[in-house]
Amino acid sequence: MQTNKFSLKCTNCGREFQDFEAWFSVNQVCPTCGAKHVEAVYPVDFTGLEKLMETPDCEIDSLWHYFDYLPLKLRENIVSFKEGAIPAERWHFLEKYAKDKYGLNNEVWVYRNDKNGGTGTFKDTAASLAASVLKESGIKNYVVASTGNTATSFAKYLAMAGVNAYIFMPVDALKASESEINTYGQKVFRVQGDYAKAKELAAAFAKKHNFLMTGGNVDPLRVEAKKTMVFEWFRQMGKLPDVYVQALSGGTGPIAIDKALKDVQGTMFEKPMPRQILVQPDKCPPMAIAWQHAVENDFPEGWNRDFPVIENPPTSVPTLATGKPGTYPIISELVRRTNGSIIQMKEEKMHDIARWIAYETKIPMGPASAVCMGGFLNALKQGLIKDGESVLVNTGEGVSRAPKFMEELIYITDNVTSLDDCNIHDREALREDLLDKIG
Repeated sequence: MQTNKFSLKCTNCGREFQDFEAWFSVNQVCPTCGAKHVEAVYPVDFTGLEKLMETPDCEIDSLWHYFDYLPLKLRENIVSFKEGAIPAERWHFLEKYAKDKYGLNNEVWVYRNDKNGGTGTFKDTAASLAASVLKESGIKNYVVASTGNTATSFAKYLAMAGVNAYIFMPVDALKASESEINTYGQKVFRVQGDYAKAKELAAAFAKKHNFLMTGGNVDPLRVEAKKTMVFEWFRQMGKLPDVYVQALSGGTGPIAIDKALKDVQGTMFEKPMPRQILVQPDKCPPMAIAWQHAVENDFPEGWNRDFPVIENPPTSVPTLATGKPGTYPIISELVRRTNGSIIQMKEEKMHDIARWIAYETKIPMGPASAVCMGGFLNALKQGLIKDGESVLVNTGEGVSRAPKFMEELIYITDNVTSLDDCNIHDREALREDLLDKIG
């Protein structure tokens, strides 16, 4: 067995752990300094990526194409549903929109997480790595607190690995998520409170039974998996985008991009981190509020620790209902370093945006993805995207996991009782109406 493929290093004091078994044995808390954040460190350089990136699309079946640069010792422990082998597509109608409305010439790419083979969400790569590592480490019980996507994805992959998942979800989490988790035989605790309350109970449950619990947005199981999206951008686009856009709950995406660029430092792939434009719905925007306050006050001392807490956020997007943004100090620093921004979009626009995207692409998207697209449109409007820049929009999930949202997208059905009620329809006339509505 390969024993020196990677190690884990405490980001606070530098203490090293030889593998995940060692990290799990101390309950994911550094005994030296009490920190809970470690990063995977690899003794080899990343120059071999160049060869992997010469592989045709038809031969990429998952993130495990990058096995040599992931923290798993043996391939036999891989748990995969073909996640991570997803396209970065040029969406020319978004480029036309930017040109026609704002006079901008941009390349606009969309990273299609709805095509992940597990649950069709951006959490599938993390679930694959987590399940594989837990299987390799002999872990049989695992606790997860989640608003929906992480819960569903981890439940499926952990079931495949033979791991009992204990899922703590807030009261407003989607029923579709709860149902899907139960079909895998995994346990759901629907907490009568918000996401913060769910995390609190999950931590207490894990402590009581001495079970491991997911480490949140800085968990190396999540970060290491998601960093492979950067490798795929290099492979498919031949470059990194100038601007990166995603909907923001906790922010593993930006953290993972930063980690990927640390890993490839000194290779031919070394590039500056894309400018981060992160988007929150206006009914749960604690990071956006904090960011705007910091900008208006010229980033005073302690600015990155000054953020509001929104109890029981009234957002209709449960997967983005993180009212207590514990990762704000990390995310805000990354955003500032890239000259980016954290912005809001109006939830009332979400349905019309999803309708327009589906009209143009024939791809129905989920609510968090619609928030992301709304953020892209707002970024154009606010002048946050410059002429000539390439933009990558990292969409969150497809609509299959949000049936209620799909029902809410109905907008041109007529209820009829006779032939006289049935009118001729002109599909092309819808485009301008949708464009007017999204503003």
